[in-house]
Amino acid sequence: MTDFLVRHFVKNYKDVENIKVRESYGTLSGVVGIICNIFLAALKYVIGTLSHSISIISDAVNNLSDCASCAVTLVGYKLAAKPADKDHPFGHGRMEYLTSLTIAVVILAVGLELLKSSVEKILSPTETSFSLVILASLILSIAIKLWMSLFNTKLGKRIDSSVMIATAKDSRSDVLATSAAAIGLICSAFTSLPMDGIMGTVVSLFVLFSGYEIVRDTVDLLLGKPADSHLTEQIKALATENERIIGIHDLVIHDYGPGNKLGSCHVEVRSDEDLEEIHDIVDCIERDIFTKLNVRMTIHMDPIELDNEQVNACREKVRSIIKSLDERLHIHDFRLVSGQTHTNVIFDLVVPYDCSYTDEQLKVYIDSELEKEDSTILRL
Repeated sequence: MTDFLVRHFVKNYKDVENIKVRESYGTLSGVVGIICNIFLAALKYVIGTLSHSISIISDAVNNLSDCASCAVTLVGYKLAAKPADKDHPFGHGRMEYLTSLTIAVVILAVGLELLKSSVEKILSPTETSFSLVILASLILSIAIKLWMSLFNTKLGKRIDSSVMIATAKDSRSDVLATSAAAIGLICSAFTSLPMDGIMGTVVSLFVLFSGYEIVRDTVDLLLGKPADSHLTEQIKALATENERIIGIHDLVIHDYGPGNKLGSCHVEVRSDEDLEEIHDIVDCIERDIFTKLNVRMTIHMDPIELDNEQVNACREKVRSIIKSLDERLHIHDFRLVSGQTHTNVIFDLVVPYDCSYTDEQLKVYIDSELEKEDSTILRL
């Protein structure tokens, strides 16, 4: 069904990096969601009213909020599709992330309202009417929501959309919520306990947790989380494919929305290389990364000495020193600058965030160890 809908309603559906194609995917997801949720909200409201079930009525309200979320999705994709302008030179792709955050806020608000209504139902219970027709309707609702979850998950993975993944998570929480309401309805036929209110509370907790997960994931994207490890390994492989590129470091990826990533890195080359030839090689690497990975890279060249015995020996000594402290420490841009009275050892030290040593402690220790070898060495 998903592939059928995509083929018939998304033009050029395979070109998922195209912002207009992404907008079409978003429109399809939003329209399907609105239609399904309006149907479910009406069905559950009628069922809940007839059975006097607060958990089912609460679930109906939850579906109405899902309609609002789908409408937000439609607007969000249209805003994200706007081209770059002078005020937003990197485009509007992050509107997808803000849309996910808006959906999460709606989900949390609904969850809190459901929790309030359910607690009131526990404190002041009313009799719930059970019937097989009502139970069958809830099972139909579960089946539709399960399909919607799979539908949005498939679309979300296909176009790498946090909005659709958030919508799929919301649908999964609805499956659990409606299942809880069905359990409460069944239990009401066998016990006088306020199972409706109890299961309504369970429903609200599912909804709140779903909202929390979406907020957490979306805030990570907005604040800037580390780039996908598979992507960084691909970039490193492409950057060092040419044998004249010795190494790569300081790789940074900035995410300005799905399909809009900018990156920078430093590549190491021999200090005696022809500058124009290396510049041409680096230009080709930048184009290759953009063509294959759709990441706009800016690459800086760092010249390093490989044939100087003194430099090589000192480099290995420094590596030995830092590895004795923490195996994860590593260096780059290593060079010696000799003077009449002393030699400066200059390099960059990459320190993990959770390293047990402070920067000052590392500097003092490395200085002291180098001075044991040669008192004329100073480190900057």
